[in-house]
Amino acid sequence: MWKFKHLPDIVVITTLALVVGIGAGFGAILTEGLVELVHHIFFETKLWGLLDGMGIYHLMIIPALGALLFAPIIIHFARDARGHGVSEVLEAVSVHGGRIPPRVGVVKSIASGLCIGSGGSVGLEGPIAQIGSALGSTVGQIFTLTEDRIRLLLACGAGAGISATFHAPITGTIFALELILGHVEARYFSAVVISAVVADTIAQLHRASCFVAPPYTLVSVWELYFYAILGVFAALGALTFTKVLFKMEELWSKVPVSDYIRPALGALVLGVIAIILFQFDGFQVNDFPRLFGIGYETISDALNGSLPLQVIFALFLIKIFTTSLTLGSGGSGGTFTPSLFMGAMLGGTFGIIIHGWFPGITAEPGAYALAGMAAFLGAAAHAPFTAIIVAFEITHNFYIILPIMLATVISTLVAQSLSPTSMYTLKLVKRGIKIRRGAPEHATDVMETTTVGEAMSTEVETVPLTMPLFHLMEKFDQSHRHGFPVVDETGELAGVVSIKDLDAAIAGGQLSGRTVAEIATTDLLVAYPYEPMGAALQRLGVREISRLPVVKEEGSRQLVGILLRTDIIKGYNEALAKRSQKK
Repeated sequence: MWKFKHLPDIVVITTLALVVGIGAGFGAILTEGLVELVHHIFFETKLWGLLDGMGIYHLMIIPALGALLFAPIIIHFARDARGHGVSEVLEAVSVHGGRIPPRVGVVKSIASGLCIGSGGSVGLEGPIAQIGSALGSTVGQIFTLTEDRIRLLLACGAGAGISATFHAPITGTIFALELILGHVEARYFSAVVISAVVADTIAQLHRASCFVAPPYTLVSVWELYFYAILGVFAALGALTFTKVLFKMEELWSKVPVSDYIRPALGALVLGVIAIILFQFDGFQVNDFPRLFGIGYETISDALNGSLPLQVIFALFLIKIFTTSLTLGSGGSGGTFTPSLFMGAMLGGTFGIIIHGWFPGITAEPGAYALAGMAAFLGAAAHAPFTAIIVAFEITHNFYIILPIMLATVISTLVAQSLSPTSMYTLKLVKRGIKIRRGAPEHATDVMETTTVGEAMSTEVETVPLTMPLFHLMEKFDQSHRHGFPVVDETGELAGVVSIKDLDAAIAGGQLSGRTVAEIATTDLLVAYPYEPMGAALQRLGVREISRLPVVKEEGSRQLVGILLRTDIIKGYNEALAKRSQKK
C-alpha cells in the first residue's frame, strides 16, 4: 500500500477512480434490485398473500410496514442515511474533509430500498450517489490519502452513482463537478469521467434507459418566448418545493412521537392520499399509484403527451407534498428524480395550455414537459449545467437544445435571485454550515472546517433539577465553574444554570426550600456535534454566554458534551496546526 501511494499521482487517482466506478456500478444494481424485490414482495405478492383480504387498504398498510422496517435500521446504524443524501455528501465535503463512515453506504442502500420499494415518494439517485460517495470516501481513507484526494474520490463516487442511475455519464460527471466539488479542473475532470463511464457500463447490464421521448423540435422562433415564461414558472415551482420540503422536516421534528414511529405515521398519510386518488382515473399506472415510488412511467407519459390536463397538474401539486412528506417524516430517498417528475408535470401542464391556445406555432405538450424537467431541476438544485445535460442524455433528444437551455438558465437565475440556497443546501445553511466551493487549494476558514464534536468536552458535570440551591452553592465553590447543564430525572438536558443565576437568587433573599428548577434557564441555545465551530461561536455571541450544551442532534435532548470558549480556542489552534502540517 505504501508503494502504491507513492506512485505518480495520475496512476493512483486513475486506478482508484476505476475501483470506485466499479463499486458504484454494482452498488446501483444491488440497490435497484432491492427496490424491485421489496416492490414485488409487498405489491405483487401482497406480502405472500397475507394482505389479500385488505382490499385497497393495502396501499396504506404497505408503506407503513416499510417504514417500520427501515426506521430502526437508520436509528441504530447510521442516522446520516436518513433524508435525500446529497446534503449529507455536501456536508462531508465542506466540514469533514470528505470523510463518510463506511457503514453509511450499506445502511443507505437498505433503507432506501425498503422506503422506495414500499411506496415512498422519492427517487433512487440520491441514495445511489451517497452510496458511491461513501465508497469513494472509504477507499480514500483505506489508503490514507490527503483530504483533497478523499474529496475527489467522494465526488467520483457521487458522479458514478448518478451515471449508473440514469445511464448518463456526462450528467454524472457534471453533477460531481458542479454540485459536489464546485469547480472544474482537468485532473479532477478525468478522474470523475472514468468513474462515471465505468459505473454506467456496469449498470447497463441490469436495465436500459429510463425514459423514451419523441424527437421534438422548435416549431417557431416565437416559441422561445413561451419557453422563457416556462422558466419563470419552473423557478417559482422549485422554490415552493424547497420551502415545503424544509418546512415539512421542521414540522415532523416537532411531532411528539418516537423516531421509530414517525416515518410510519408519514407513510400512513401517504397511503391515505393514494387511496383517495385511486378512486379517480389517470392517477394509477398498472394498478399502482403514480405518486408511489420513483415515477419513471409517469415521467415518460408526460414526455409523450399522454396525460390529460387535470391529471398532470394535480400530479405536480401532489408530488411536491408527497415527496416532502416522505422525507420530512424520516424516509430515505432522493429529490433529483422527484424534481424531474415535478418539472415534467409542470412543463406538460404549461404545454397543454399553450398548445391549445397557439397550436400553429407551438410544439406538442411533451416538448414543454422535457424543458420543464430541466428548468425545474436547475432551479431547485442551482445546477443549470447538470439540468441541461440530463434532459438530453436521458431522453436522447437533442433537437430542442435552445429552448431547454433558455428555460433552464432563466429558471436558475430567477431562483438564485429569490433564494441563495438550493434544495441541497438550505438545511445545511440553516445549521450554519458554509458550503465548500472552489479549488481545494483555496483557503477556507478553519472555523468552518472544524466541527463542534472535534472541539467539545465530553466529560460534563451536570446538576439535577431537584438540587437545593444551598447544594448548588457548595458545588460552585468546590468546582470553581461558572455554570452547569441541568438534567431531568431521565438524564436529558433540561436547562443551564450559571453563577449569575445563583447570585440573583441570593440577592432576592430566601434560598431555603428552593431548587435549581426555579432559577435555571430553560430557553436554551444548544450546539450539535456535526456543525462547524463557526456556527456555535455565532450562537455564543447572541446572548454573550460562555458555554453551549451539545446535544446529539436537532430535536434531541441527549447531552453528549459541552462547548466552552476555551474549547473553541483550543480547536482553532489545533486546526491551524493541522493545516500548517498539510502545507
